[in-house]
Amino acid sequence: VQLQASGGGLVQAGGSLRLSCAASGRALSTYVMGWFRQSPGKERAFVGAVRWNDGTAYCADSVKGRFTISRDNAKNTVYLQMNNLKPEETAVYYCAADQNIGGVVRTRNYAYDFWGQGTQVTVSS
Repeated sequence: VQLQASGGGLVQAGGSLRLSCAASGRALSTYVMGWFRQSPGKERAFVGAVRWNDGTAYCADSVKGRFTISRDNAKNTVYLQMNNLKPEETAVYYCAADQNIGGVVRTRNYAYDFWGQGTQVTVSS
């Protein structure tokens, strides 16, 4: 599986961005697609994930109500819609794929088999 993340940029606090992750490869329906973020000096943190087969999405508590994860089967693309962004959410955002037939959403980055290159999100105060 190859992943290509895009959509990052500079936004003011309270603003919105939508990140995209284009996926290519076989048997995508067997994957759980995750979003992570990493700020300088911090560990890569789970943001949320979506099951490719049925579109069920999960978000970390810190972003619930503000972030939404979805997928478009026709475009083989996963989205991370981020609203009401905060300066402390400035980070490189990564999409990742976990080949997981059972569809269990895992939050640890080492559980994910494939990673995109990351896209920078900068939230100014």
